[in-house]
Amino acid sequence: MLKKLNLRQKFTILLIGILVVGLSLSGLVLSALLRQNATNEIASKALTLIDTMTSVREYTITQITPELSDELDTKFMPQTVAAYSAREVFENLRKRPDYRDFFYKEAAINPTNLRDKADSFETKILERFRKEKNLNQVNGFRSLPGGDIFYIARPLSISQESCLQCHSTPDAAPKTMIDRFGAVSGFGWHLNEIVAAQIVSLPASKVIEKAQQSSLMIVGLVSTIFIAVIFLVNVFLNRQVIIPLKRITRVAEEVSTGHLDVDFDQISNDEIGNLAKAFKRMKLSLEMAMKRIRRSQGGNTGGTAGH
Repeated sequence: MLKKLNLRQKFTILLIGILVVGLSLSGLVLSALLRQNATNEIASKALTLIDTMTSVREYTITQITPELSDELDTKFMPQTVAAYSAREVFENLRKRPDYRDFFYKEAAINPTNLRDKADSFETKILERFRKEKNLNQVNGFRSLPGGDIFYIARPLSISQESCLQCHSTPDAAPKTMIDRFGAVSGFGWHLNEIVAAQIVSLPASKVIEKAQQSSLMIVGLVSTIFIAVIFLVNVFLNRQVIIPLKRITRVAEEVSTGHLDVDFDQISNDEIGNLAKAFKRMKLSLEMAMKRIRRSQGGNTGGTAGH
């Protein structure tokens, strides 16, 4: 099949083959790199959200709770609870398009509010934080019935004595809080103890989607550049190789039919130019041979006429 194609068509097929094979091989590597890059970018955003929620917690503990602590004797105010403030602020943040796919949870084994109860997967994360004291964060993917999610978690510890007012013993906690949440969960905490894990998560499809968008953009850009290269190579090949070869072929055909008045023009010093130079020498040799033949024939004719 290739024997029936001209030189330009063969080069085009070769370059397209290189493009297809190159994109196929690099696509696998590129996909993994872009997915890792997307994961790192989203993880960085999630860590910023965790830092923000930590700041909200500290603000609540240091400035809100002291101001409203006297009111807790007559009415429980969830606004004095750091976990509640962080959750509410995050829910308001989720109303913005850039954060609507993110979820926040302070997963605890022994929470005051059962909404924050850690499941088996979150419990393993929390236990790992307790065992590995130097571990500051973990992230990865987990499977849920609704689909895979990407998560990132940081340990949450009791850093201030004021927190133990509500979480040391039921007797020390405000009565209004006991009336609302009961005296079973959320007690027995100690200062500097890791009691929960701050977890930010989002659907894994968002990570994959972000990687795919980057991958498509890069593949499209590379393909466009390579198509432009194929076009330029064809233009160069046509001007520097095909047209000179056609000219040499046409002149050679005329010489072969006896038209020795045509000439091979050497228009370059490359291999095509050397080919033209070789044909030119061949034409000169042919002309010299033809002249010798004519002289020989002329001499033979004269000798015959003398007899």
